[in-house]
Amino acid sequence: MSEWLPRSGTAGIACLWMRGGTSKGGYFRADDLPANPAARDDLLLRIMGTPDPRQIDGLGGATSLTSKVAVVSASQRPGVDVDYLFLQLGVDRPTVSDTQNCGNILAGVGQFAVESGLIEPPPGAETCSVRIHLVNSDSVATATFPLRAGRPVYAGDTAIDGVPGTAAPVLLAFEDIAGSATPGLFPTGNVRDEIDGMEVTCVDNGMPVVVATAAAFGLTGYESHADLAADAALLDRVDALRRKAAALMGLGDVAQSSVPKTILVAPGRDGGQVCTRSFIPVQPHTAVGVFAAISAVTALLTPGAVGHELTADWPAALSRVDVEHPSGHLLVDIALDTAVTPPVVHRAGVIRTARKLFAGTVFPRIAAECA
Repeated sequence: MSEWLPRSGTAGIACLWMRGGTSKGGYFRADDLPANPAARDDLLLRIMGTPDPRQIDGLGGATSLTSKVAVVSASQRPGVDVDYLFLQLGVDRPTVSDTQNCGNILAGVGQFAVESGLIEPPPGAETCSVRIHLVNSDSVATATFPLRAGRPVYAGDTAIDGVPGTAAPVLLAFEDIAGSATPGLFPTGNVRDEIDGMEVTCVDNGMPVVVATAAAFGLTGYESHADLAADAALLDRVDALRRKAAALMGLGDVAQSSVPKTILVAPGRDGGQVCTRSFIPVQPHTAVGVFAAISAVTALLTPGAVGHELTADWPAALSRVDVEHPSGHLLVDIALDTAVTPPVVHRAGVIRTARKLFAGTVFPRIAAECA
């Protein structure tokens, strides 16, 4: 165990709090948490301060982007270093969802594996590549980041929109993420469906997503986060759409689930290829999730899918797509073979950053029955 990370005891639980991409959350070793999922989830809710819209009695930052958890353990899979389970915790509702990945929190998993002693980099190595099993989708990603004297380097000159300043780059390369939580890349069997008179594409390349044009909702696609959040009628329409799309995608009743996400697309206007407005699952995102963006771009690159018309003016054989969002840009790297049915994803990746915020012991709120 690394010296900075005390073993869990009766008074608290060892935790590393990190920013990963445009999110932040708690990173835990699986062996420091209860093995029973119900007991684990109850503990994490008390650590985060959920349910409470302010999360005043816990670590949560009163938003879904700051109520996230990574549970990491040494992997028994050949060729894989660690297993990573992502959990999305509710804010004002006591929900814990494991039905989706989080590419932002993933950006800190490799560093956590080193920091917590789960893996030991080779002596003298200047970079570290950690192969990570994404438990939520039963897929694999490789995170590559810089090292110095065997420890992760967090300082660097890479900037990502939605995060002030710069940090060291983290290259995330994904394998076999199509159909992460559904039957396949296009889980309805179609690249375009109609729901209540609206054309949508249901896609799952790392995250179940419903893609629609902003114009179909009577929007420009350039509205501010505040304007979207204040439009109660819009949010109700988004929720109704995603619930019906979920049924088509084989996800069942998603009233209490954070998936599928909804992404509205419009032509890029700030130098990017496409402008997005994302909802997680109903509230607007201040940026865009990594896997949600990958899924949306996968749809855009597929002939016949909603939004494909936006690609008419894109450079030929474009693989790195600049995705605009309310906080700036996200560069998504996709290699997609659309000459076959269904299309085959050969490569998907992004560059993110991560930073260690604090390490130590977190003290959960006492359970009601123990109070």
